[in-house]
Amino acid sequence: MAKSGYEFYLGKRLLPVPPEQLQMTFNNANKTVTLMNGEQVNLLKKPELTDIEFECLLPQVRYPFAVYKSKFRKADYFTEYFEELKNSRKIVRFKVYRNLPNGKPLSGVNMKVSLEEYKITENAKEGNDLKVKIKLKQYRQFGTKTVKIYKPAKDKKKRKATEDRIPRETENSPAPSAPQTYTVVKGDCLWALARRFYGNGSLYTVIYEANRSVIGGNPDLIYPGQVLVIPPV
Repeated sequence: MAKSGYEFYLGKRLLPVPPEQLQMTFNNANKTVTLMNGEQVNLLKKPELTDIEFECLLPQVRYPFAVYKSKFRKADYFTEYFEELKNSRKIVRFKVYRNLPNGKPLSGVNMKVSLEEYKITENAKEGNDLKVKIKLKQYRQFGTKTVKIYKPAKDKKKRKATEDRIPRETENSPAPSAPQTYTVVKGDCLWALARRFYGNGSLYTVIYEANRSVIGGNPDLIYPGQVLVIPPV
């Protein structure tokens, strides 16, 4: 096999002619949301899977610029392999090796991928050769985890402490039938308090109107230590 400065491997197949272009799209799941005061913030999420696209030439005859691992292979040798990957849903490694003319290696690609789709084009200008447009997607290993739950030992003091705790309000909790007071702690906001006491965050304006003199002109700004009235709805 003659050594090339630019080599593409899909699984164990070395593509005979390196594609002229390689496009890798590094996707993300970030979201932009608008706060109650109209300000926008960006919620950063973990990266999504990377998309890879390229178009390769599969010769039907020998060319001096085409490189093979052992001997010359016709286009069918590669297209049949692509079909096998698609039908078997097999995960393979996509590798790209880049080298300078002096043989010094550059950064490359080594990624587990799935073959999403490929399109074969025959053009009279290319003779009998085939051009194949390939789309790959990064594959991320996953699996289920087994969680063991251990029953805690009986302890009167712990049980008593649990019974004495104030139950946390939820969306299904009934709204208060009489005015209550609540002392703001770090991390609170009116939306969360409305969701806690009324089961509906959009009712934050009820709390704000009842405490405008304490909160001030901006309902987004409440501070630890402030005592708020929680009116019934």
